[in-house]
Amino acid sequence: MEIIDYEDKYLNDVRNLLLELEEYIVSIDKDCLDQVHEEYWEKMALADLKEVHNNDGKCYLALENGKVIGLIMGTIPKYDNNDYLDYKCPKRGFITELIVANEFREKGLGQHLINKMELYFTEKDCKYVLIAVFAYNIPGINFYHKNGYHSRMHTMIKKIASD
Repeated sequence: MEIIDYEDKYLNDVRNLLLELEEYIVSIDKDCLDQVHEEYWEKMALADLKEVHNNDGKCYLALENGKVIGLIMGTIPKYDNNDYLDYKCPKRGFITELIVANEFREKGLGQHLINKMELYFTEKDCKYVLIAVFAYNIPGINFYHKNGYHSRMHTMIKKIASD
């Protein structure tokens, strides 16, 4: 297994991994709000990679025998002037995607990818790393806790109207 910087020739592999993750999220969504839109496969990877490019980010791919088996994307978001009104604003990285193909999970690949991204953020003088994890993704939450991450904010939801 090797970890490389993203290359365009792997775009369809990235699309497939993002689709695998989204299908998993849909399957565990107790609120039934997530969906796999018909244009997801075509557009989502391009949108994510554009965000990485526009925000001093990185996309690393884990390869096994020339096939992408995992990926991590991260950005270094810019602050706006209002952020400084109530927040110290230390430089931080944001992991936007971390995906390991189902058949390669629980073999340490996610750990290698997160270590690689944290090293990149450290080299860019980030002081913190943030990640948003879907509340129903208990294995993901446990993985991040094991890696020293903790909750800082909670997003709450309540349905107020019937369908």
